[in-house]
Amino acid sequence: MSAVISRSAALSARTTVGERRRGSSVKRVASATHGRVNVVPRASASLSRGDALCKRATARSSANERRVTVQNSSKRSSVRANASGALEEFKAKYPQAETVFYFAAWYFLNVQFNIINKTIYNYFPFPWFVSCVHLFVGLFIMAFFWGSKLVEYEQPDKDFLKALSLPAFLHAFGHCLTNVSFATVAVSFTHTVKTLEPVFTAIGSYLVAGTVYPLPVYASLLPIMGGVAIASATELSFTWLGFLTAMSSNVAFSARAIFSKKLMNKMSPLNLYNWVTIVALMFCLPFAIYFEGPTLAQGISDAIALKGKTEFLMALASVGFYYHMYNQVAYQALGKVAPVTHAVGNVGKRIFVIGFSILAFGNKISTQTAVGSLIAILGAGIYGVVKGKYAKNN
Repeated sequence: MSAVISRSAALSARTTVGERRRGSSVKRVASATHGRVNVVPRASASLSRGDALCKRATARSSANERRVTVQNSSKRSSVRANASGALEEFKAKYPQAETVFYFAAWYFLNVQFNIINKTIYNYFPFPWFVSCVHLFVGLFIMAFFWGSKLVEYEQPDKDFLKALSLPAFLHAFGHCLTNVSFATVAVSFTHTVKTLEPVFTAIGSYLVAGTVYPLPVYASLLPIMGGVAIASATELSFTWLGFLTAMSSNVAFSARAIFSKKLMNKMSPLNLYNWVTIVALMFCLPFAIYFEGPTLAQGISDAIALKGKTEFLMALASVGFYYHMYNQVAYQALGKVAPVTHAVGNVGKRIFVIGFSILAFGNKISTQTAVGSLIAILGAGIYGVVKGKYAKNN
């Protein structure tokens, strides 16, 4: 009986041990089945270490790139400094070189503008629209100079813009009328008539400001008036529209010069011209729409059909570029020389423009027209010299 009991106890013990082993196996199987869950923390730790290594490598690469960028920037700054130093040394050694450069650029840009401008009018006679293009292209040029800090930006206040409105309107009106004259008659004749601008300036200065010049100043205006009269009498391309618009532009530009004098003390001449251009464009647009709006689309279509879209657009862009740049360089040249020298330079500019326009377009002029133009241009030079001496003495 005790033996049987002992066997039963032993069997029970074996069963318990077997169940424990089976339970342990089940736990191991379950653990193996869910091993991925147990392994994940170790994999995440490995990935985290990899990410950290990647971040360190990226940081090192960025730091190296920054060092290279700083080194390159330093090299460029050094090159600019050396170039600037060399330029300043050259200007100090040859002070006249800068003035010669400005005058040469002024003449070149002006000649290019007049030739391209007249070429456009020969197949696209829309001077009011083209006048707007001149001013519109100038917006991009002045934005470049302001953005690159080559020209210091000056912010006008409300009072300044209010005072600027009249000179800007006169600039817009005079510019458009000049281009109407360019489109109607020979470039040489328009420039001859425009030598009369000092006459209207002298009259306007007296009427607006009560300015009275000495008798020699007024006497020097007589050759200008006589020369224009002689040239106009036998001008082969003469039309009343071309003559009257050129004369009217003289009135507008003379008035602009008179009313702009007060503004020159509040802003640099170059920035003043830029703001005049911006406001003048707003005045030009209504004129262009009124005079040429109904036929403009057809005119553009005809011009593209004749010259091609690319050539036509490039011509408009280039004429706008030359217009703005020659005016900008003229202001810079004025800042480098005395007004008398600038006036004489302006006479030389007209001679260059008239001469090159005749060569470019083959315009035939009579001997009387040539003599009259020469008298008018030389008279303008004499007026500039005499007036400059008077201003210097006072």
